[in-house]
Order: sequence, then C-alpha cells, then structure tokens
Amino acid sequence: MSKTSAGCQRTKEHIFFFFLFLAISLLVSGCAEQAVNPAELPSRESRIPADAVKMTPDTDLNLPVLHSDEFEKPVPFAPVNTAGAEDSPFMPADRDEFYFFFTPDVRVPVEKQILDGVTGIWVSKKQDGTWQEPERVMLQKPGKLAGDGCEFVAGNTMWFCTAREGYTGMHWARAEYKDGRWQNWKVDDFPPEYQVGELHFTRDWNEVYFHSKRAGGRGQEDIWVMQKKDGKWQEPKNVEVVNTESSDGWPYLTPDGNELWFNRFYKGTPAVFRSKKIDGEWQAPELIVEMFAGEPTLDNEGNLYFVHHYYDNGVMLEADIYVAYRK
Repeated sequence: MSKTSAGCQRTKEHIFFFFLFLAISLLVSGCAEQAVNPAELPSRESRIPADAVKMTPDTDLNLPVLHSDEFEKPVPFAPVNTAGAEDSPFMPADRDEFYFFFTPDVRVPVEKQILDGVTGIWVSKKQDGTWQEPERVMLQKPGKLAGDGCEFVAGNTMWFCTAREGYTGMHWARAEYKDGRWQNWKVDDFPPEYQVGELHFTRDWNEVYFHSKRAGGRGQEDIWVMQKKDGKWQEPKNVEVVNTESSDGWPYLTPDGNELWFNRFYKGTPAVFRSKKIDGEWQAPELIVEMFAGEPTLDNEGNLYFVHHYYDNGVMLEADIYVAYRK
C-alpha cells in the first residue's frame, strides 16, 4: 500500500491510513470534544471477524530475524495483540503508556475501515507493573467521523495525522492531555510544500525528523530534518547518511537524541535500522531486525518494539507488535 499527501505517507506493505484520504468536507471546525465513556465504546474484539485466525510464531511463515547481540529474540507483545491488526507502536519517554494503531480486519477496504467504530489510535497504560487492557483514544465528537493515526506523544501533547469532518483530505493535528483525557484537538499543518510524513520531534520541540517523497531525496522515501527558528519551520534538510535508493522512513529518536531508529526496505520487506550520533554526526546505519519488521520504538529500559506483518503468498493476514528485550 502507499499514501501521499501533505501529511503522512506510507509504503504498500503497511496497512495504516489509506482511509484517511476520505474527502470529508462539512463546514465545521475543530474544537473541544465532549467526553466519551470508554465503557460505552465497542471493544476491539467485538469487531474482529469470526473467521479471523490469530497468527503466532509457530504459524508465521516469515519470522523476524534479529541481527544484533544487544537484544533477546523478538517475541509478540502479548498485552496488546489480537487477531486483528495492531500497527504503528509508540512509547512516550515521559508517560507510562503504549500507543498503537488498530484495525480489526485488513480485508476490509480502507475507505470503509473508518466506519467500524474501532479503527484508530489505542493506548494501554501500565499500572503496578502490568499493562492494562487498551482503550480507544477518542479525538472526535461522538457521532462524528474521523480517521486518526501516526501518533507522536510527548508530555501532554499529541501530534497525529487525521482526516475528519470539516476538512478536505488529510492534515496534521495536535491534541492536549487535560482532565484525564486527550482533547482540544486542532489542525496544525506544516507548510504543504514540505510534504511532512510520519515524524518525531526532539525533546526541545525545535527539530522534527520525518519521512517524505519530496523532491531532492535519494530514494522512494527519505528521512528529512527541519529546525524551528523564530517560531517558523525552516527548509527541510536531507539526512543523507541514513537514506538509500530504497524507502527509508518512520523515524524514532531516543530521548537523548543520540540514536535514530527507522524503517528501510531490505531484501524486499521492511526492516529496522539504527544510526548513532557521534560527535554531532549521524553514522552509517546498522541492520537490527528484518523480515516484515518496522516502525521501531523503545521504552525507557531500551527494549525495542516494532510492528510485524504476517503474509502468506503476498496476502497480508494480520499484524502484531513484537518486542525484543535488551540483554
């Protein structure tokens, strides 16, 4: 799959976000949403089709292949996985939470996924050392259509991609965490000519790394960085050392800013790579895990999480979040 817009972009092996191209154009604007009781929302399991088969490492035809001795063998991250598709994991450095994207049935046309009541951003919270049952992150008013994903969370701010009533096409938006929930979303697009795809901000919010198919890159998609000066985003710069003629994207920065994790297409499937910053310069990337592995994120202990897609004869069956615990 693929998507291109002034907001986010994805490659054809990823399940997430075609439906955001819905041209929803009612003349309303973003504002504070009414609170939604999670207990009144449908569960993920209630929308998973009866004939769905939960994949496991024993039935997987393309197990993730680890290329680093820093980590244990990758295993499914049980607290969030179902027979549906979990994708796009993200762990904030300063919140004990695990965010991800979910859709119950990858066979459903993407333009219809937005209608199922469960496709979107979900979060599991850790309490007393245990990950809790995930809850839907509701960023729209009750009864209103919205497609949200590409989540990035730091402190009480969430950036996300969205297509929703009141706006044509797809946009970047922000929400704030207040009174125990995410609310007060507002569209906050970057200059459209920058073609900002999925992103990661530095801790001071003055730099943002993102992937894009914008002109001037080396491959299908490249990783770019831009700085904010005097309140304005400057012209993006290509992070040349990490980019190839393939597709490089979905960046994740460690909190200290010294490691850049990202996707690259390697031997025909997505793989996870890492570049280290030494003396202020990014170094040549190293392969960490391959075989339908992508969208890396790390927790505060340095454990690696990524999405793994299950395929059979070129057909996607589902997707899970995997974790490789640091030794």
